[in-house]
Amino acid sequence: MQTTQNWSLQQLPEMDVQQFRQWQTLLEARTGVCVSDQRKTFLQTSLSARMRELDMADYQAYFEHVTNGAAGAVEWSALIERLTVRETSFMRHRPSFDVVGRHLDQLLQAQAKERPLQLWSVGCASGEEAYSMAIMVEQSIRRAGGHPPGYGIWATDISHKALEQGRTAIYPGGRLGGLNERERREWLQPLPNDRHEVAYALRDRVCFARLNILELAQAPIQDLDIIFCQNLLIYFRRWRRRDLLNLLARRLAPGGLLVIGLGEIVDWNNPLLERLPDDQVQAYVRRDSNGRLE
Repeated sequence: MQTTQNWSLQQLPEMDVQQFRQWQTLLEARTGVCVSDQRKTFLQTSLSARMRELDMADYQAYFEHVTNGAAGAVEWSALIERLTVRETSFMRHRPSFDVVGRHLDQLLQAQAKERPLQLWSVGCASGEEAYSMAIMVEQSIRRAGGHPPGYGIWATDISHKALEQGRTAIYPGGRLGGLNERERREWLQPLPNDRHEVAYALRDRVCFARLNILELAQAPIQDLDIIFCQNLLIYFRRWRRRDLLNLLARRLAPGGLLVIGLGEIVDWNNPLLERLPDDQVQAYVRRDSNGRLE
């Protein structure tokens, strides 16, 4: 008896231009992410993989499914996990973390902090960035004499799956590349199968929470000493990058530091901030109420 090949093993038809534009518009409206024409293959591959799991073979039918009612909202959350996960690592672009360390040294030496240090990893993905920031704080506290004001780190992302990995705090050896040998020994516990667990001293300082970057204006986070937002803005249109950065600038405490990816935006200035004169990083310091740097 001849059997028909399972359709789920067959390649789905090519997404046409109208369908692609429809999905582009939906993604940008809901997440801010702009999928360029050059990334059409990525979008189609991600959609088709999820559609096979649901036994759906039509892009239009799947679009109508994710935009309709409560079931569509649930499916949208599942799809976002495929579309937004970003690969990252500890101390990715080490110069950016080194500038964080130097700034923390200045904050701790310039004045006795009356409140805990507050840091924010925006678009934290699976948590390596937030834990890298925690390591920099710990090192600065030691250099300041070991009498900390206390500190906490917000780590936010749109992906539930990424946040869960951050809370679990176990990473493969390939993600540790930016750490030096001493940092690895001190802050990571080796596990079988080339896995590594972050020390609880760091995990207790990081609070993971879901946040859609388009809802930034409603986020209850402010008076921050460090905001780290790297390798996130590249997915947005230029006008949206400026809007988001202006919102982040207002969340900084006077003397606070904003770090973004080098070259992620080149035509942005904010009167609240002054850019650091360092061609290896793109970082800005918040002025005080009189327009002076702290």
